[in-house]
Amino acid sequence: MTRFNRRSFFALTGGAAALATTPAWSQEDDSARIDAIVEPFLAKFGVPGAAVAIIRPGKPDYVKGYGIRTLGKPEKVDVHTQFGVASNTKAFTTAALALLVEEKKIGWDEPVVTYIPEFKMYDARLTPLVTVRDLVSHRAGLGLGQGDLMLFPASDHSRADQLKGVQFLKPAYGFRSGFAYNNVMFTIAGIVIERVSGQSYEAFVTQRLLKPLGMKDAVIGWPNVKSTNMVGRHARLGPPLRGIGKVSVVLPEETSGFAPAAGLVTSVTDILPWLHTQLNKGKMPNGERLWSEASANEMWRPANIAGSGAGPTPETPSAAMFRTYGLGWFVQDYRGLRLVSHSGGLVGQVTQHALLPEKGIAVAVYTNTEDGISGTLRNALLDYLIGKPGFDWMTSAENGLKKRDEKAIADTPKVEAGGPSLPLAAYAGTYRDPWYGDVAISVMGKGKTAHLMIDFTRTERLKGAMQVFGPDTFLTRFPKDWGEDAVVTFEVKDGKVLGFKAKAWSPLADFSFDYQDLDMKKV
Repeated sequence: MTRFNRRSFFALTGGAAALATTPAWSQEDDSARIDAIVEPFLAKFGVPGAAVAIIRPGKPDYVKGYGIRTLGKPEKVDVHTQFGVASNTKAFTTAALALLVEEKKIGWDEPVVTYIPEFKMYDARLTPLVTVRDLVSHRAGLGLGQGDLMLFPASDHSRADQLKGVQFLKPAYGFRSGFAYNNVMFTIAGIVIERVSGQSYEAFVTQRLLKPLGMKDAVIGWPNVKSTNMVGRHARLGPPLRGIGKVSVVLPEETSGFAPAAGLVTSVTDILPWLHTQLNKGKMPNGERLWSEASANEMWRPANIAGSGAGPTPETPSAAMFRTYGLGWFVQDYRGLRLVSHSGGLVGQVTQHALLPEKGIAVAVYTNTEDGISGTLRNALLDYLIGKPGFDWMTSAENGLKKRDEKAIADTPKVEAGGPSLPLAAYAGTYRDPWYGDVAISVMGKGKTAHLMIDFTRTERLKGAMQVFGPDTFLTRFPKDWGEDAVVTFEVKDGKVLGFKAKAWSPLADFSFDYQDLDMKKV
């Protein structure tokens, strides 16, 4: 959801790539050259449809849809087809905050409790220290995707539930001493906007950003989507793991609760004024200023170190020497230039926004599969636009995917000897985690057909059978396309079941399935 997921993350870290050798850019009409990059990519990697937007100096904006919206249906992707841009929404959230900062209604470095008095961290000493800036720079101490089960798959957790749940999320690292991508804190940032503005997050962003920008196709929040020109969703459902195998149609799993982190739905046509305004540091295409240049610089100023490395090599020309996070944007080096970018992933689709500000270049790539190769399609387009020598992105992608899949299959946990130490009825009951809520376990069938069933009561899709997987350990078997399975290990002491811990079964599971952050106690 968030979703720079484990299936897609490799594509943005220089570990692999996607696409054919890129031709050099020229002042001629380059639509055919762009097609020659995008179309072979879609064919090679089985992407049913995509849409691309490109801004570059001295040439008209480029927008085009490719392929079909949904497998098995004839409707084509066009320039107004709507995609969920997921975590690319985060930059809209920080821009909304910037407007309130300019009105002196909030401060980037003001404590969150100034605006949300009931906000609490796990460590009470940290509660008064967490600032608005901390919320939107992934440095408050929460782990990768920690708390995401309140947002994804679709659950009945409200934003108020997420706010209350934060106090039960034990930090994964010291306050401001690390980086871990997290969605829940962006929900809290959305609540700050609501408290200060007196409007819903959706209403504020729509009135203060989308309307001035003329983004007619765009809406915030899935319940507000009215258009029938929507892209479909596709994923590889295995076997043996999700992320491997044939591309299939899948169903969306979003709710309105995660709008501040991932709720924008838009087209490549409508994203153009947003990208122009970003390149022009707050000045819209009509010449009016939406936010100040100072705010633009603030949002792009690194607030946290996300990673570092040795930089580009012949095998990984997109590898960065440094990778930082500003406010809703990643900021890093790319082939000697500053790259300001973000990705966004939902079930069945991934999107990319990328800016090379010093070159006046912006690229948006939207795909209707959850494969992470959209990030390297982005890279191939950037290489073309800046006239870099050709690189065989397609072979690199194939090799990277092959290695990834082989490693994932090898690392997938296998059934261990042993089984339940108690009758199945002893495991049945209600288990409670303070931030997620209740999970119900029951026994179905009798005799040799008896087995456990699990029900994540707040999440409709996380319900299914369990099979014996080891000593007091079971593997969930959710219906196909209903979510990543979990390995559940029960804590048994003196003949009683006290609780359970869990972790995702697949090494490719999206990090939003943060089963490992649950601490379920039997009630």
